[in-house]
Amino acid sequence: MLSKQKAFTLGFQHVMAMYAGAVVVPLIIGGALKLTPTQIAYLIAADLFTCGIATILQSMGTKYFGSRLPVVLGCTFTAVGPIIAIASSSNLATVYGSIIISGLFVILAAPLYGKLLKFFPTIVTGSVVTIIGLSLIPVAMNNAAGGQGSKDFGQVHNLLLALLTLVVILVVNRWAKGFLRTISVLIGLVVGTVAGYAMGIVHFSSVAEASWFSIAKPFYFGAPQLNITAIITMIIVCIVSMVESTGVYFAVGKATDQKVEEKQIVNGLRSEGLAILLGGIFNAFPYTAFSQNVGLITLTKVKSRQVIYAAGGIMVVLGLLPKLAALTTVIPNAVLGGAMIVMFGSVAAAGISILSEVDLGKGENLLIAACSIAVGLGSATLPQMFDQLPNFLKMLMQNGIVTGSLTAIILNLCLTSRKAVVEVNTSQKVS
Repeated sequence: MLSKQKAFTLGFQHVMAMYAGAVVVPLIIGGALKLTPTQIAYLIAADLFTCGIATILQSMGTKYFGSRLPVVLGCTFTAVGPIIAIASSSNLATVYGSIIISGLFVILAAPLYGKLLKFFPTIVTGSVVTIIGLSLIPVAMNNAAGGQGSKDFGQVHNLLLALLTLVVILVVNRWAKGFLRTISVLIGLVVGTVAGYAMGIVHFSSVAEASWFSIAKPFYFGAPQLNITAIITMIIVCIVSMVESTGVYFAVGKATDQKVEEKQIVNGLRSEGLAILLGGIFNAFPYTAFSQNVGLITLTKVKSRQVIYAAGGIMVVLGLLPKLAALTTVIPNAVLGGAMIVMFGSVAAAGISILSEVDLGKGENLLIAACSIAVGLGSATLPQMFDQLPNFLKMLMQNGIVTGSLTAIILNLCLTSRKAVVEVNTSQKVS
């Protein structure tokens, strides 16, 4: 049983690990739709508030909702393009109408999806978890260089900050003991941010401009409107997120040394559906399980759900107090990138560990792992190769986790089924 102080500190570390991913979605969408600073600030506050509630429900669990795993929920990047496209052709009210319906879809479809888990044997699970980690490495490296599109991308000070953060995390993990070791990522982020401030690249203007208090209001952008094309698009986004989350659940199971059961997956996805529904009501976003927090669990070895409750509570408070939320945005991208290298690499290592339980000496297992990882990583690093496809197909194919997962599932069905047929025919001939 962790003390309240330790649970809070470890929870805060989880929030820092996922914070950039949580706020960048409203920032990108708000900027693309030319929303006012006040409206963008509302999006961020509503997003954090809903993230917190959804995370607590996911970890706590009830009879039908929540996986009871130490999982953190955050807004999915897959939804960014579709939300901008729908809002540009209609309005935000249509966006949130489609999010509400897609949330209901996930809640209702979760039990059916659970029946498909038989297509996720160890070889598929290991491949998917490996793909999740590897496909996120480019995100970490982009941040380490200063953030894709930034004016100082790749400049020496960014690389030094990323390296400093990485080295601090490694040093603390190697030589610190007890509680200090478990908060190595948080220490790295703090040291990196202080160094960034000394370099003159950390600014607090956003903190000064942020309001002290804000509360998420239902239907802030107007009553939801329904459009069949928008609904279908958002349901496809949610199906992609369901596949991503399944891989994350298995990765968390590996990190916490427990076998993830079908019921946990179903209840976890139901919880995500409820979070998406809340996102539509409070004008936030569709949600999915965040991979970076899996890396943090793997790194720290802290498996307590107490920590995730604390993280959820902190996000709710940040959603109510925008000035505090803005304070966490001053962390330079390069510092976040340095931390991400460790966390995303830990996810990939967890996938490799799962694959080590499989006999890769068997040709079919080697082909399943090799092809699925290659396809998944290829889609993640070169998504533009699918730009000429129809929008709904492009959305699926540009997601490395989805393409890699589908490749692993299909190859497992084809190769193992073929082997079974050959073995049956051979035994019949012998008899």
